[in-house]
Amino acid sequence: MNDIKCPKCGETFKVDQAGYADIANQIRNREFEKDVQEKLEQVKSAKDNEFLVAQANKALEIAELKSSLEKKDLENEIALAKAVSEVEVKKNEELRLKEEELEKYKDYKLKLSTKMIGESLEQHCEDEFNKVRATGFAGAYFEKDNDASSGSKGDFIFKDFDQDSNEFVSIMFEMKNESEATANKKKNEEFFKELDKDRNEKGCEYAVLVSLLEAESDLYNMGIVDVSYRYPKMYVVRPEFFIPIITLIRNGSLSAASYKAELARVKAENIDITNFQSNLDNFQKALARNYDLASSKLLEAIAGIDKTMAQLEKTKQALLAVDRNYRLALEKAEDVSIKKLTRGNPTMAAKFKELPALAQIVDEADEEEL
Repeated sequence: MNDIKCPKCGETFKVDQAGYADIANQIRNREFEKDVQEKLEQVKSAKDNEFLVAQANKALEIAELKSSLEKKDLENEIALAKAVSEVEVKKNEELRLKEEELEKYKDYKLKLSTKMIGESLEQHCEDEFNKVRATGFAGAYFEKDNDASSGSKGDFIFKDFDQDSNEFVSIMFEMKNESEATANKKKNEEFFKELDKDRNEKGCEYAVLVSLLEAESDLYNMGIVDVSYRYPKMYVVRPEFFIPIITLIRNGSLSAASYKAELARVKAENIDITNFQSNLDNFQKALARNYDLASSKLLEAIAGIDKTMAQLEKTKQALLAVDRNYRLALEKAEDVSIKKLTRGNPTMAAKFKELPALAQIVDEADEEEL
């Protein structure tokens, strides 16, 4: 038994071994639960701390990311603003240059137009051509169209020739100008039909209108305008493109002429080859026909020879038979003698004896029989 003193009332009481063990177990269980609870509290506190730390770190990362994004946005805004500013500056610079170029062009046009009116556009173009005639168009023809027999005429006709003096390009030119003060402004299109008529009557391949009309037109101010949608191989140019259009058309036609010459040469060669082949075919056909005729005649001749040879063979055999018979006859003739004829034939023997020349032969025969 064990004495147990109650810590509350001070009374001492006894407990057996089982009761003591039960009390001890209760005490241990309470201590264990207390320890477990303390441990759980500590673990919970640690997790709470970890969560708080993680939350703090995440908040810090979010703040840093937001700051980085804001910085990037700010940098992008600055870069964009800078780019826009540069583009605006560039645009303004390009606009300024274009305005300056336009002003120069307007000034040039004004001076050019004034010059054209003063000396005439025709004279200006002729002078421009003569400046380059010796270096670029030495063998070319460029003269005023003075033939008005058809009722109208162009201003100038340009022609050029290859090394064999064959014409490979021709251009009918018409020049049109008007003063700025002219009230009734003309349009380029008003002259297309007449220019095309003049071009066709003079046998020119191309038609070019050199014009200062419609001075504000963006289309014609491009310099060279192809109007072949209205009339074939027709162009409208400003005066400063007068020499370039001649050069472009001439060089293009020269290349085309070389291609045509090469095509003609190849075509001629092909014709020669075709004629050669045709002649060869005709020769082969004639040869085959002659061979057939010769072969037919040869076969007939061979057949005749064969027939003749067969006949000759028959003749040969007949002659051989005759020869054989002659030989047998000769052999038989040689075997006939007076002795054989008179032997056993007293009558013939008596007849032969009457002949002096044969009497001895008969006697000899008689002696042999004895």
